[in-house]
Amino acid sequence: MKATAAVLRQADGPYVLEEVELDPPGPGEVLVRVVSAGMCHTDIVPRQDGAPAPPPIITGHEGAGVVEAVGEGVARVSVGDYVVLSFDSCGECPSCRRGAPPYCDLFLFRNFFGRRLDGTTGVRDADGGEIASRWFGQSSFATHCVAAERGVVVVDRDLPLAKLGPLGCGILTGAVGLAAIMAARVAGAGPIIAVDLHRHRLELATELGATHVLDGAGTDLIPRIQELTGGGARFGFDTTGNVAVIATAVGALRMGGHCGLVGIQTEPITFGPVALLGKTVSSILEGGADPQIVIPRLIELWRAGRFPFDRLIETYPLEAINTAEEASRSGKVVKPVLLPSGQA
Repeated sequence: MKATAAVLRQADGPYVLEEVELDPPGPGEVLVRVVSAGMCHTDIVPRQDGAPAPPPIITGHEGAGVVEAVGEGVARVSVGDYVVLSFDSCGECPSCRRGAPPYCDLFLFRNFFGRRLDGTTGVRDADGGEIASRWFGQSSFATHCVAAERGVVVVDRDLPLAKLGPLGCGILTGAVGLAAIMAARVAGAGPIIAVDLHRHRLELATELGATHVLDGAGTDLIPRIQELTGGGARFGFDTTGNVAVIATAVGALRMGGHCGLVGIQTEPITFGPVALLGKTVSSILEGGADPQIVIPRLIELWRAGRFPFDRLIETYPLEAINTAEEASRSGKVVKPVLLPSGQA
């Protein structure tokens, strides 16, 4: 079938709206009319040198929409279902079997290479040329996408799909730092210290649960955090991927502290000889979460007024994708959300 998609043709170029041809959903796949798709910093990865899925590619990995067709063997999803789209996983490896699909043995191949495991993309342009899709099992910067059933979460039909896209990654993982603030409040953590370069984000952080806010441009962050936590934080959480920020987060930990890294680093991380003494640093993929369990829970918290993630959202039509990307990269907007096919 034909769809309109935002295609990244060149690593240093803009997205271009094109009419593309989608193959019908194959085994274990579903066709989704995309109502909303959040923009995440991970969507910038194909712009980087040595990217596993270089242009031309359709990115987008925080989709929400309505199922219009299902492929062979699909049993959990039906035509007409409202769904949130998250990452793909195999369902068979030890990590998947123990309920930790972000650590699937095939996570990189299923999510970062823009192709199915058999090498096909399922998307062609007007000239018949292949366009990489399957970005995180969906490529949802389009009016329609074919998504892997494993990453499709069925939700209630009374929910506003225009708001739900970001649940599939940015909110699920805490990659949007303000989502991490809200999650910390729900978990009963304290004190909750937000560090950011943007004043409007710090003000919002206070409204959403931060007990203290610090300007990230300050030169005294480590002693300030140590003072506020009585000697150092037990937990730190980096959502930037910036190696200097990571060094500060680790430096602010107390002995026995743990720093979780959510952002994708674009350069090597170097620590001093004693920087990690008695401390733990771990990389966290997709929040370590099973979307089938955690996304419905986040929706429950949102309904109860305890997790107002929709306050982070600013919506854009699909044709404004380049404006939305710039708003995301500059920090002007916390979570840009594209509306490829309008309301559900």
